[in-house]
Amino acid sequence: MATTVSTLSGPVETANLGTTLMHEHIFLVNADMQGAYPGFNDWWREVEIPRAREVLRQVKQAGIDTLVDLSPLGLGRDIEAMEQAASGTGLQVIACTGLYTSRDLPWPLRMVGPGTLYGGPDPLDKLFLRDIRDGIEGTTIKAGILKCATDADGMTPDIERVVRACARVSRETGCPISTHTHSTLGFGLEQQQIFREEGVDLGRTIIGHCGDHTDLDYLERLIDAGSLIGMDRFGTDIRPPGTDVRVDTVVKLCERGYADRMLLSQDTCCSDDWYAPELNYWQMPPIERLLYVSKIVVPMLKERGVTQAQIDQMLIHTPRAFFACC
Repeated sequence: MATTVSTLSGPVETANLGTTLMHEHIFLVNADMQGAYPGFNDWWREVEIPRAREVLRQVKQAGIDTLVDLSPLGLGRDIEAMEQAASGTGLQVIACTGLYTSRDLPWPLRMVGPGTLYGGPDPLDKLFLRDIRDGIEGTTIKAGILKCATDADGMTPDIERVVRACARVSRETGCPISTHTHSTLGFGLEQQQIFREEGVDLGRTIIGHCGDHTDLDYLERLIDAGSLIGMDRFGTDIRPPGTDVRVDTVVKLCERGYADRMLLSQDTCCSDDWYAPELNYWQMPPIERLLYVSKIVVPMLKERGVTQAQIDQMLIHTPRAFFACC
């Protein structure tokens, strides 16, 4: 059984992870846009890193011990910016490898690998392995989790390559997997099928954004097959369903005995360049978004009969067991 997990500041004992947010982002930035148009949507690295550091400091002070940043290639991962933002805050941050795309791979990866012009083994495996074993972006910071995604276009050939590469690397290294799934189309079952075909222990997988669903039969199928499920979009009511419905779903699953199979989070960030500031997309300041589970969701769960032991299971014990599992 694993006793440590890689973080921005080095290996951490899984027993010391504490209260953990399993699906968040420090920054969500489009590297191509920032490269071509520095400061796009008023995002400036020298401004946003100190701002993020203050937010993360407050997150730690509020009782969160660990944050899992699920920003791989495709979501603008900048490991040095992440490290600088987390430095001195006391917050433990687990970085990821993998690749996020809603349909197609970047052009260099479309030229080689299965089903491409030049064929051959998939280079994704080596890239992900490098992040886990050697370090990310030329640093010694190692990834502690893999990330893949299936969105509205479904399991396209390129997305299947990413999912299978994550599965192979997970099987080889023991590094667990967390996924993005489309909010209502139920692609978690397809992801599970590929993981199963590739020989992955489904107990090492989290099917993400399951709180977007109200179909308990679908959610129970995912759980009963072996995966954990991410109830991880609290506080973003611009993406339905609203908080009341999301909380009710967690309550019902707790009543059915599944508190140990769920993970609570928000899927938000300290800052991003996706939306112009005047759009006010997020509707709340970053610190309120990152503490929404703690300040809003946990009291609502308690009011509806979820026990403190069940809440601790979802926020402390299940994350710890997930990273400690061999």
